[in-house]
Amino acid sequence: MKILRLRPGEAAFMEIDANQVDQSPISLTDGPIESYTTERLGTLPSMTRLYGRVWTTGPNVVIRYYEARPPDGEPIAICGVARDDRGGLKKRPDSPPGVALLTNSGAAMWIVDSFR
Repeated sequence: MKILRLRPGEAAFMEIDANQVDQSPISLTDGPIESYTTERLGTLPSMTRLYGRVWTTGPNVVIRYYEARPPDGEPIAICGVARDDRGGLKKRPDSPPGVALLTNSGAAMWIVDSFR
């Protein structure tokens, strides 16, 4: 992360699911996810792809990112989590079992020092 000049607490807005841009609601299930930044994050430009994993159990969706791929570069290891302006990504109450419905397609990806 030092090479990218990223520190815990830095963040960038992103589209949560590259396949559901500007949709409402979006539907997430447990497993891999591809997101992308809509603004610069440290030395990473806008449109950097983010690869991670989704967990939908409980009242919040948890997304942890482990890799970034800039538009013109190689994959880079990162440590980041998805959050909205209130903290976690709250599922809609009408989410069926095994699926998380989110009202917004965008959120922020926050750099963290480790996953807890």
